[in-house]
Amino acid sequence: MKTIKGPAVFLAQFMDDNEPFNNLDGLCKWAAGLGYKGIQIPTWETRLIDLKKAAESKTYCDELKGKVASYGLEITELSTHLQGQLVAVHPAYDLMFDNFAPEDYKNNPKKRTEWAIQQLKFAAKASRNLGLDVHGTFSGSLLWHTAHPWPQRPEGLLEMGFEELAKRWTPILNEFDEQGVDVCYEIHPGEDLHDGVTFERFLEATHNHKRVNILYDPSHFVLQQLDYIEYIDHYHEFIKMFHVKDAEFNPTGKKGMFGGYGDWKDRAGRYRHPGDGHVDFKSIFSKLTEYGCDVWAVLEWECCIKSPEQGAREGAPFIKNHIIEATQKRFDDFSGSEIDENKLKRILGL
Repeated sequence: MKTIKGPAVFLAQFMDDNEPFNNLDGLCKWAAGLGYKGIQIPTWETRLIDLKKAAESKTYCDELKGKVASYGLEITELSTHLQGQLVAVHPAYDLMFDNFAPEDYKNNPKKRTEWAIQQLKFAAKASRNLGLDVHGTFSGSLLWHTAHPWPQRPEGLLEMGFEELAKRWTPILNEFDEQGVDVCYEIHPGEDLHDGVTFERFLEATHNHKRVNILYDPSHFVLQQLDYIEYIDHYHEFIKMFHVKDAEFNPTGKKGMFGGYGDWKDRAGRYRHPGDGHVDFKSIFSKLTEYGCDVWAVLEWECCIKSPEQGAREGAPFIKNHIIEATQKRFDDFSGSEIDENKLKRILGL
């Protein structure tokens, strides 16, 4: 068993135009002051990292690590969630997802996809230059609009969709493999990888590529009414990143899983601050520790009620109090004795 590392915080949702949330030094000082030990960096935030430079310069990465370390922090992982989303975008979502791309790549899906793929390849090299072994991202989606099929899906559509998704990702996965870095897909509604079955479909389509792994976030499974504890039993060997985020599901006679197009606070399924929702984090931390999952526990703030400031303040002690120091001995060792083969036979009556 291994002790989970943490607490850490994903910086994406805390970025702001005001101090201290608009630059790396300010955020590091802020996070360290709240008791965090690590930060997860969103690579689309150029105020935090120059991804291309990080891919090309070990010196730049050493300086970046040094700056973070000066505040008593580590970089836990890099994230390319927005760029990963753009690896595969169905045309129905083109206009909305264009917001994730630089101005020069908007209104040109082919060029935008090429940019996204290059970004992921930069992230592979940047992760290695930073001494990181895992990386977080989204898979993108070609099939999400068929999740509730009406009209029914034609035969062969799913196979073709996952084949195309794997075709786009395989060169990226190969680059990560060359750098010795695992790609952890956040299993998330809206992505083609949104539960266990779809993860397995993608894994099969990539011919069980060894760099295909999981960023585990239980909040997304609450919204799907999926057993997020049993999920760990099935996929613990693939879980190499962990977002600590809560959610709740409160269906009524008027709304359920699809939420009636409501704002987040008005939905039956909504994201909450850790400890304020329905997620059983004690069981999750126990399972991950039991299986020896070598992960950072990273706070992701996405609460529709509680402020990010309060969420960040409460997040560090919440995670710290849930981390289990993995035992290196059995509780009944005190009653043990040295056993030889003859004694074993006598115990068995042989």
